[in-house]
Amino acid sequence: MSAVSDRLPAFPWDKLEPYKQTAAAHPDGIVDLSVGTPVDPVPEHIQKALIAAADSPGYPTVWGTPELRDALTRWVEHRLGAREVTHRHVLPVVGSKELVAWLPTQLGLGPGDQVAFPRLAYPTYEVGARLARAGHVAYDDPTELDPSRLKLLWLNSPSNPTGRVLAKEELTRIVAWAREHGVLVLSDECYIELGWEADPVSVLHPDVNGGSYDGIVAVHSLSKRSNLAGYRAAFLAGDPAVLGPLLQIRKHGGMMPPAPTQAAVVAALGDDEHVRVQRERYAARRTALRDALLAHGFRIEHSEASLYLWATRDESCWDTVAHLADRGILVAPGDFYGPAGDRFVRVALTATDERVRAAAARLTA
Repeated sequence: MSAVSDRLPAFPWDKLEPYKQTAAAHPDGIVDLSVGTPVDPVPEHIQKALIAAADSPGYPTVWGTPELRDALTRWVEHRLGAREVTHRHVLPVVGSKELVAWLPTQLGLGPGDQVAFPRLAYPTYEVGARLARAGHVAYDDPTELDPSRLKLLWLNSPSNPTGRVLAKEELTRIVAWAREHGVLVLSDECYIELGWEADPVSVLHPDVNGGSYDGIVAVHSLSKRSNLAGYRAAFLAGDPAVLGPLLQIRKHGGMMPPAPTQAAVVAALGDDEHVRVQRERYAARRTALRDALLAHGFRIEHSEASLYLWATRDESCWDTVAHLADRGILVAPGDFYGPAGDRFVRVALTATDERVRAAAARLTA
């Protein structure tokens, strides 16, 4: 077992614990804007769907119920503008982090292969490459990479941590380059419903892919849009030539979303109103935190989408973490997402309205 764990970096969040203790000692309590875990209630109709499916004594299917696959295909067409999506184009997964961490292994990648991801990125992209014993490389522009060993290219728009959105023209250019060189594109689009100053576009849109899903797969999650992080509900959509073998592998591995979760996803994807309500909550919190950070002397870059503000005081990210912890506010240091983030912090919008007001008051006092 140590041979596997030795491939992995130290778990980054453990380094934040002393600062969490400092923030928790604030007389008015901690405002935790670090991890980005949803805090608002699961919409009632989704809870009811989960409860109604609670009597599920049999094994669920890895591919999901026909009702779930119908819901996935409808949503991909309705929300993302994709066309002619069938059940073969979709695959439910047990949360997107599981998928990201184990996809290189499930694709059969290993020594000699390479996985690429943005220079500022969700750290699990690298973890997935390490678990597969594949190489990994961070990029600013993926089309400048050497494609000779590159097997898997991760895109992430809107970005975690920066909130940056790739324009349609940029996505089109990257997809064309990847196809030219036989590189599989995995587009992490888990924040696509949360565009503020930009309208994120999926690689599944025909304007990006030319009406073909060859060599492209998009990753979507219900954790943020529907407050379902605790349900572990996500899915893939795209090239059947990729999803078909993945389905078989995942059958052998027993990687099946629980039946009640599958029913909840059907309810969640069939309703747009709760997404609108949640967006309004996050928009108000974003405005309050953004204004307070700017008033406190921060500069904010990108952040046109997603659930985070990418902020800097032009100092070491750990100095900023300590500065805010002294005020009872916990944020994520930017170097968790790559060395290029060493002068930024990621500020999550995922705190209650009351806690966001408390943070804003402390920053503007």
